[in-house]
Amino acid sequence: MEPDWFNSILSIDNHSFGDAALELFRYQARENVVYRAYLDALHIQPGTIRDIASIPFLPIRFFKTHEVKTGNMATALVFESSGTTGTQTSRHFVVDPGLYESSFTHGFERVYGPPAGYCIIGLLPSYLERQHSSLVYMVDQLIRMSGHPESGFYLHETAQLARKLEQLEQSGQKTILIGVTYALLDFAMQYPMKLQHTILMETGGMKGRRKELIREEVHQQLKAAFGVPGVHSEYGMTELLSQAYATGDGIYVCPPWMRILMRDEEDPLAIRQEGAGIINVIDLANRDSCAFIATEDAGKPAPGGGFEVLGRMDGSDLRGCSLLIV
Repeated sequence: MEPDWFNSILSIDNHSFGDAALELFRYQARENVVYRAYLDALHIQPGTIRDIASIPFLPIRFFKTHEVKTGNMATALVFESSGTTGTQTSRHFVVDPGLYESSFTHGFERVYGPPAGYCIIGLLPSYLERQHSSLVYMVDQLIRMSGHPESGFYLHETAQLARKLEQLEQSGQKTILIGVTYALLDFAMQYPMKLQHTILMETGGMKGRRKELIREEVHQQLKAAFGVPGVHSEYGMTELLSQAYATGDGIYVCPPWMRILMRDEEDPLAIRQEGAGIINVIDLANRDSCAFIATEDAGKPAPGGGFEVLGRMDGSDLRGCSLLIV
């Protein structure tokens, strides 16, 4: 693989995505021990794969039990999923933090513009209380890039956060409040207020702190409490280096180097051509782990190339993005 992989995928379009994905598949099928063993167990020869719909996707659970890594370069960072008490967490071994930073920065800017235009506030208590969170790493970098003196994290200082938001609103400052779902709902109950200059972004997740709700219920409660026309959402996970965003309508849009396919719930190797299914992700930024991940999230395609997240598969672990399947 070429050394500056992200610059090579930054200019990818619909026509070149397939070729880039197949190139990365062949590389990972050769150099990723876990993925290669998975392909061998399926009796699949990489040379027979001619299109992205035929690529076998590695079940996301492997990130809990194996070191999913391509090549033998030294690991610079290890991200760990949040999980819940008593559950096994996923680990993502990151060789090049710069690749992750490039991916989430360009992905964010495609939707929201440069971070320097915002005050960015993170309400991520369950993530801040532990180490090795990829979400905290991302938000921390966005906070730094914003350069705004009031940007920062809040743990349990909700009264202080409420006062700060009121001050930012009064000054007309463009703000993004990024929060884990249960913390945003708790904050909404305690400090409802009119937000006219603030983008409210939920990252999913109840962490066992609240009853699981469908996304529409979550957004209705937040819209009512803060008087916003819509609630933005981020779709990301420990095992990915890229994110998709929904800007208030529940329809997620991927950056060009990331693509969603829907697989059949009964046949995990079959890609559905239409209708709801279980989400498979191709993330070309995952050069050094595995770019082809079979998640445990249910979803369906949306017009224009976006997708909706419907919730979790039955029996799957609660994760940061978990919402109840409808």
